[in-house]
Amino acid sequence: MRKYISKFHYLTQDLPQRSHVEQAQIACEAGANWVQYRCMTKTDEEMIAEIHQIASICDDWGATLILANHYHLLDKVDAQGVHIEDLDADFAAIREVITDEKTLGASATNAEALLRVQNSGVVDYCGYGPFAHTDTKPNNKPLLGYEGYRALAKQPIEIPVIAVGGIQLTDVEHLLATGIYGIAVSAAVNLSLDPGGTIKELYRKLY
Repeated sequence: MRKYISKFHYLTQDLPQRSHVEQAQIACEAGANWVQYRCMTKTDEEMIAEIHQIASICDDWGATLILANHYHLLDKVDAQGVHIEDLDADFAAIREVITDEKTLGASATNAEALLRVQNSGVVDYCGYGPFAHTDTKPNNKPLLGYEGYRALAKQPIEIPVIAVGGIQLTDVEHLLATGIYGIAVSAAVNLSLDPGGTIKELYRKLY
């Protein structure tokens, strides 16, 4: 049975002015129901302490908490799954570790990789990008643009596809028109003057 996958994925990021906990609080208060904790600068011990706080916030607001990459922490914290950014990851091996109880997401940057994710048979959704330039995650892969998502109509894609990478408010409706399942955003919210308001506006456009 396919797990529930939100159409809106919010990603925390390492920011000088706002902690991951503060980012999660703002997002959940604004209505975000899917929070991905993406931290690349801390030790496991530091992340565990922070994830405990974020998990409590997500629990209070009924939001799903996903860890970016660090699936080895899933048995130490209250998170509902993991998103793997490693394009060469062994998804079957990761699924065996995290069990069927947890959600497993993966990244892909081209149709061939997206089909590999789907054909693994163990991944619940795929983050597909980059749509446009983004500084959130260093990436030298070709930008997909709208045409890259429209092209998926020619492929036997059944897995939920989440557009990611440099997505702004003005892009949402055009992206949805390509037939993708949903979007993932980070900088569009985190660098906004009104992060909570931006999330609410994104939800209005999505739903």
